[in-house]
Amino acid sequence: MGKTARECSIANALAVVGERWSLLALREVLLGARRFDQIVENTGASRDILATRLRSLVAAGVLEKRQYSEHPPRHEYVATESGRALNTVLLGLMDWGDRYVTPGPPPTVWAHSCGAELRPRCVCASCGEQVRLGDTTVVRLGEVRPSH
Repeated sequence: MGKTARECSIANALAVVGERWSLLALREVLLGARRFDQIVENTGASRDILATRLRSLVAAGVLEKRQYSEHPPRHEYVATESGRALNTVLLGLMDWGDRYVTPGPPPTVWAHSCGAELRPRCVCASCGEQVRLGDTTVVRLGEVRPSH
């Protein structure tokens, strides 16, 4: 009999995008690098690993593969609604990396449309207040289920 695991949306999300090259490929597509060679160059991933990750992101509905040339057949990658929704996750990871992992000044600085340097924060959609550890209460906890 296997161990039991809690049903969890974090675990489900990580099954789709929880690998370094997947997130870096998505970062590149969101920044406008949509062609395979551009993504390889900007991420440093090997071509075979990147091809596998891109196929996985397309299969999961995070990216869409679109043909832009018929002769020879060439494709580019475009973020779907699902992929664009991950931008806030990437910004949060970047902010965390800037503060706790990357030595020195951040390698990339973003400006918000208001003109200020972007400092992403998680806020409640209802009241607009910043969400902090301890400010939330579990309403329904995922069930523990046998793992495979």
